[in-house]
Amino acid sequence: MPFWLEIVINVAFAYLASACFALTINVPRRVLNLAGMSGIISWIIYWLAMRASMGRLLSNLLGSFAIGILGIVFARMKKCPATVFYIPAIVPLVPGVPAYQAVRELTSGNLRGANDAVLRVIIVTGSIALGMLLSNMCVEIFFRIKKFYKRHLDKYNN
Repeated sequence: MPFWLEIVINVAFAYLASACFALTINVPRRVLNLAGMSGIISWIIYWLAMRASMGRLLSNLLGSFAIGILGIVFARMKKCPATVFYIPAIVPLVPGVPAYQAVRELTSGNLRGANDAVLRVIIVTGSIALGMLLSNMCVEIFFRIKKFYKRHLDKYNN
């Protein structure tokens, strides 16, 4: 399959997953496309990082970092809570297959396989949470530095 076709398929399904989930949780219509766009961007970052052999942990971390930054930027643009962008955008990154495999291994009695799958799920969800945390910290630091320099410029200009 050509590379461009893989990108088109990934973009289409990432948008569908994010936008349709946003519809189910009653996201306002005016932010529906941006919620889908944040899902696309986070999934493409994840997908490109996986193709670059960065591993599942770092790929999810980078994807969720992008979700955090985009959520805050889009929230300021549309004047609404950032959560309406966070939740739909995380949907493509959620580790559904490893969670299913963990439950399947657990119900079949294979505790070693279940342990490995549960560990994979914990690592992925932890990296998603860490990416969101780091993005919020970076944005907070950015705005504090901006406020600091603005205050000092006002002091010197007066």
